[in-house]
Amino acid sequence: MSIETVAIQKPKRNYNVLFGLTLLALLVLLWIVLSVATPSFASSNNIANLLRQGSMIAIMAVGQTFVIITGGIDLSVGAVVGFATVIVAMMINAGFPIWVAILVTLLVGVAIGLFHGFGIVKMGLPPFIITLATLTSLRGIGLLMTNGNSININSDSFTAFSRSSFVGIPNLFWMVILVGIPAYIFLHHSRWGRYLFSVGSNAEASRLSGVNVQRTIYMAYTLSGLCAAFVGVLLAARIGIGNPTQAEGWELQAIASSVIGGTSLFGAVGSVHGPLLGAFILATINNGANLLNVNSFWQRIITGALIIIIVYFDGLRRRGK
Repeated sequence: MSIETVAIQKPKRNYNVLFGLTLLALLVLLWIVLSVATPSFASSNNIANLLRQGSMIAIMAVGQTFVIITGGIDLSVGAVVGFATVIVAMMINAGFPIWVAILVTLLVGVAIGLFHGFGIVKMGLPPFIITLATLTSLRGIGLLMTNGNSININSDSFTAFSRSSFVGIPNLFWMVILVGIPAYIFLHHSRWGRYLFSVGSNAEASRLSGVNVQRTIYMAYTLSGLCAAFVGVLLAARIGIGNPTQAEGWELQAIASSVIGGTSLFGAVGSVHGPLLGAFILATINNGANLLNVNSFWQRIITGALIIIIVYFDGLRRRGK
């Protein structure tokens, strides 16, 4: 690695660390303010509920981040979550072992991600179009499979996991750690992670430098589909049903969490810890607004305003380079 490369990477790492600390400070401040504003916020039941809900969006945001770093977008993740709840519910009710049902569901997520990669790389479709088409199609396929009904999962051992805790911390939050640590290592300490940033910065220059751009795009969308399918398994375990209409709008929350966490919609900028913090910031805002009886419409306005502000400053930062 040349001296010039080190000089470029060091400020970027410093920026990521500083931004991450800023997000963490904002999250802590929100928790303090809400604890004072409403005593019920700091209750153990409410905190556990907040962590459970934020955890699923956080995992989706990590998968979405891989895609956005390459300069793409995945609008299908919410539909993949809903479809995954149907697959795992049908297989468990059919008598398959739980681990088999989970494995097959995850493989379905991988297949959907590979399909997106094929559409982008081989068919030349824009990421927005191919993933939007999948969003619509998966909802319809799921409704056909279930005849428009929900599937009640008849396995208490499957649903008990998501409602339990370990050392006082909800199991779903431990799943964030399970996903976050290898995702961090992959993105920030592997050559494949560097390829994601390289493709997002300049795909043609990456290709001329020997990077397999097509394989990198396949990998990004496969990881996004895998994360979404995993969230579908967790959601099915939490609510005890399979329903293709579940997680409607979650794709927007995943994108918002990633963007609030510092991922640039222009590509080539992002981290793992940022979207995780972004997801819990959104979860905290929504949870606090509900406790304070704030109109739900304001929650959407606040989220939209945060996205506009962060994308605006990201644009300023890019133009300042």
